[in-house]
Amino acid sequence: MQSERAGDTLDRRSTVPLLPMKLLIAASGLAGLGYEIVWTRQLALALGTEMMAVLGAIAGFFAGLAFGAFVLDGRIRRAAKPHQVYAVLEAVIGLWGLCAIWLLPAGARALAPLLGTAPSPILLWSASFLLPTLVLLPATVAMGGTLTALERMMSAARSGGAVGAGVYGVNTAGAVAGTLLSTFVLIPTLGLATTLLCLAAVNAACAVAAFHLGRTLLIAPREPIQRPVGVLGRLTASLFVTGLLGIAFEVLVVRLAAQMLQDTVYSFACLLAAYLLGTAAGGMIWQRIRPTAVLGRTELVSITALVCLGTAIMAPFLGGLADRAAGLGVGGELGIALLLFLLPSMAMGALFGQLMQEVRDINGSVGWAVGINSVGAAIAPLVAAQLLIPTFGSWLALVLVALGYLLLLPVRGAARRWALAPCALGLALLAIPAPTLVKVPPGGKLLALREGPMATASVVDDASGARYLEVNGHFRMGGTSSVRSDFRQAMLPLLLHPAPRTALFLGVGTGATVLGGAEMPDLDVRAVELSAEAVVLLPWFGNPAAKQAMPPISIADARRFVVADDARYDVVVADLFHPALDGSGALYTTEHFEAVKQRLAADGLFCQWLPLYQLDAPSLRAIIRSFLAVFPRGSAWLNHYSVRTPMLALIGSRKPQPLDPDRLGDRLSDPRLRPILRPLGLDQPIDLLGQYVAGADALASFAGPGPRNTDDFPFVTFDARRNVTALTSAPWELLLTVIGQIKTDPADLIDPSRRAAWTERLGPYWQARNRFLRAGAALTGEPRGAALIAAAAPGLLDSIRLSAAFEPAYAPLMSMARSLLASDRAAAERLLLDIEQAAPSRREARDLLAQEFGR
Repeated sequence: MQSERAGDTLDRRSTVPLLPMKLLIAASGLAGLGYEIVWTRQLALALGTEMMAVLGAIAGFFAGLAFGAFVLDGRIRRAAKPHQVYAVLEAVIGLWGLCAIWLLPAGARALAPLLGTAPSPILLWSASFLLPTLVLLPATVAMGGTLTALERMMSAARSGGAVGAGVYGVNTAGAVAGTLLSTFVLIPTLGLATTLLCLAAVNAACAVAAFHLGRTLLIAPREPIQRPVGVLGRLTASLFVTGLLGIAFEVLVVRLAAQMLQDTVYSFACLLAAYLLGTAAGGMIWQRIRPTAVLGRTELVSITALVCLGTAIMAPFLGGLADRAAGLGVGGELGIALLLFLLPSMAMGALFGQLMQEVRDINGSVGWAVGINSVGAAIAPLVAAQLLIPTFGSWLALVLVALGYLLLLPVRGAARRWALAPCALGLALLAIPAPTLVKVPPGGKLLALREGPMATASVVDDASGARYLEVNGHFRMGGTSSVRSDFRQAMLPLLLHPAPRTALFLGVGTGATVLGGAEMPDLDVRAVELSAEAVVLLPWFGNPAAKQAMPPISIADARRFVVADDARYDVVVADLFHPALDGSGALYTTEHFEAVKQRLAADGLFCQWLPLYQLDAPSLRAIIRSFLAVFPRGSAWLNHYSVRTPMLALIGSRKPQPLDPDRLGDRLSDPRLRPILRPLGLDQPIDLLGQYVAGADALASFAGPGPRNTDDFPFVTFDARRNVTALTSAPWELLLTVIGQIKTDPADLIDPSRRAAWTERLGPYWQARNRFLRAGAALTGEPRGAALIAAAAPGLLDSIRLSAAFEPAYAPLMSMARSLLASDRAAAERLLLDIEQAAPSRREARDLLAQEFGR
């Protein structure tokens, strides 16, 4: 009799088939998760990707869901026609989703300047929480009530009974589909705004379907059952804790997985899909077996703790498997995600389904359960990122979260027996040293490790003694072996500007590029770095011989910093941002380039460095199109002539001016600059001008027609799979494509009054450079000594035949000849004769021949 009073009184005409109801429930989940993905990306574009900004946005979303579940619970519980209420909720979600196309980006852009360049963590979190909470409130409140209405409709369709876990499972299964469809199909194909239109269409379809399916239902209002206050109180506490622990577990596993997977937008989608898939499966399986199951809430809690501990045990051993799975692309990443998430999330789904049904049996609806669980979920990311990870580290925190489920067990005999196994296993894990996922090369060693909410940064020495900074186990951010290249990254744009006084560097890495800029006399330097963990490790890369201290570094998101800043800079230098890394693609959009342009002084110059060894051709062309849309007279330059780590700089300015080589020569001969520039190989104007690749017209022709990389259509972010594949290709592949398809023209570079004299020099020099690069790419293996000389010398000789002034080929040839003098004088003589014949205008080879062989 009690269950009859708690259930719905059904009209005999209730003939709604179950399959359409399940499709409706799944479609609702699909749209909801799709909205969450799109809105989170829109918020990150303007508010930033610092952990506090991300946490605030997530908390704001869950807060809206919780508020809606609480506010709408009574109305939906008492409604005679919950399908009409549900239809109205879906209509509100769709309509407000359309409004959010403009409201959310506009609100975020307006908020960024108010936050300033260095907001406190509390201010950043509060603003990031309030913006989505307020702007999205009508939609998130409506979302918070949909599950309650759907549960009532399904209960009627099944003529009563317990359906909460099944509804939750099917709705979450739809969320899996929403995750995959939005990430892999809709956003890459249509962009963010059009994806929101599609999701709004799903809402409209759900509203229409609900009206149609509900016509045969006549449901009496539910009345709550009178139970002791303590029963509902214990359930409330359990729901709050499961929401807190479940989302904290997800955050911690995602942080650990970032050190195994490629950390692209697709990596996160695979992890989220695996978590939701397990939750959906757990809810649906528990719905099916619950009537006959011998397990109850106590057993589910213990099983959840045990399988979460299993993930903690497994995680340190998955690194090697993840490396092998990377060759399978997204399928491999999804497999790793399932290993990490499937069993724990299945247990969580079953546990929440059980708790939700218990609340429904007492309270007459599931709204209270959804609301309380969402409150716990709202604060979970903040607890995990700001308390657990900094205090314990991700792995140890994962063990503690798993053990946290045992707090839900009552203190009695049967519960203690079920807690014994997970408790013993957890204590054993706490007793051992926490494992690290950092991969140390053979013969190398780990020098320092800093784990924080944003990333895990490490300093590693390899077997040769070279030291490098690594983020999340596989992204190298520079090191001692690349200092010369890093300094050149700073000097190219600073020398192209006639007289820089202020400079802003976006991205710090090991700090070498920023320090290189600080070496420039009379230059005021500022820098911005997203990762606080990397900044903490900068002393490991300090140069005792450096004349300047490290300039001030703001720990902030570069996009938001640029928008919020009110200063003007003569030069802005953007470092190498890994294009596949989730979040980096937003630093190559037209909107960001336009914001940087607003930070330039009247004759200011912007330099965007591109890692050609980490890019594929479609992304490069999209970035060039985006750059030229903001800097229509932009140009492209090389940093150095290495084919192992080729870099391309896009240079743009507010007032493009032809370059005067004579004035550049005067700057290079400045006695304050010569000691800085000479070790970098920048002695003469031609050393710098030789790095020029193309002007605006040639770049536009190379880029061709196609999409730009914009905030609404983030082409580079969703081209991540091809950019990851580029990492396994020859690093010089895209470089050879660029120099092969672009014709370098002095007319785009040199002041007309100086053009004639320099055209005769630069044309052959650029040909020699391109021949040098092709020769470097043609070298196979790792030849040493005489084998290297035999393999490399022909290409170098070809280069100096084209231009004797091409020092990057002439100097190595002379070095090879000198090394041969000690081991094979005949070979040395032959090589010197070849050098003298290839470049007769230079004296070095002739003088050495005369000195050593009397020629």
